[in-house]
Amino acid sequence: MGDINDRLMWLNGKILPVKDAMINVMSPTSQFGANVFEGIRCYWNEEQQELYTFRLEDHYKRLLNSIKMLRMNSPYTVADFQQGLVDVVRANNYKEDIAVRQTVFVDGFGSWSSKEPIGMFIAPIPKKRISAEYNKVGLNCCISSWRRIDDNSLSPRIKCGANYINSRMAQLEALNNGYDTAIFLNKNGNVAEGPGSCLFMVKNGELVTPALTENVLESITRDTVLKIAKDILHLKTVERNVNRTELYTCDEAFLCGSAMEITPVITVDKMSIGMGTIGCITNGLHKEYLRIVRGEENKYRKWLTPIYGAE
Repeated sequence: MGDINDRLMWLNGKILPVKDAMINVMSPTSQFGANVFEGIRCYWNEEQQELYTFRLEDHYKRLLNSIKMLRMNSPYTVADFQQGLVDVVRANNYKEDIAVRQTVFVDGFGSWSSKEPIGMFIAPIPKKRISAEYNKVGLNCCISSWRRIDDNSLSPRIKCGANYINSRMAQLEALNNGYDTAIFLNKNGNVAEGPGSCLFMVKNGELVTPALTENVLESITRDTVLKIAKDILHLKTVERNVNRTELYTCDEAFLCGSAMEITPVITVDKMSIGMGTIGCITNGLHKEYLRIVRGEENKYRKWLTPIYGAE
């Protein structure tokens, strides 16, 4: 693989070098964060010589919902989304694990309330999996002093650029205080999620995660974990309110998302979670997750879209 700065991306219907992809600095996406996006993971299967996108249909359903809720007058269809992604990944000839940022944005010279013109870019980049070493160590987290945005202010259901300023505040606070990342509470003081990731804990053999009504993203990885837990590991799963102090005494905890997959939490506010190492349930979920995304589990083949075998 050559220099990532020489890779190709898709912008408004054209495939071009990243260095030549330009967006108007006065556009609403640049000035006000008027954009919505999906972070899509693709996994290479060496034996099958195929690159699989994971749950592409679900990513595009969520992208359309984000476009709808931001009232953007987008001309793009699901077919446009998928064709653009396939074309630009093939143009780069990626045969390795990659991440794809697919963003629909408000271009032009409008204001923060503009609904058009609409542009789109699709930017793939090589993305190694989180290392085994990192998974063994896990994350040292703190409860953030910043509250998670809520459905009546700036809904976490909308995956838009502007929403991530909330995550930025929590993440920078955590790093400045010597932690790896943060965990948000919502406006009611219940546990919500991490900056760009959902949270699970294991307590007395049950897998527990905050309900979708607790101001969390409708995460595709969250849904995947729940299905793996129920259908493959036969665990009892519970979606409910989670109190802050429950985290301190739970048996295992982890954060999950397309970017970080399933990453164990080993401390919260400097209190050890379980034995302070990756737990057996967390480890089991991650192993099954990797089998599924690489096309090694026939039961979930419907979640995979091949890049090089696509028509």
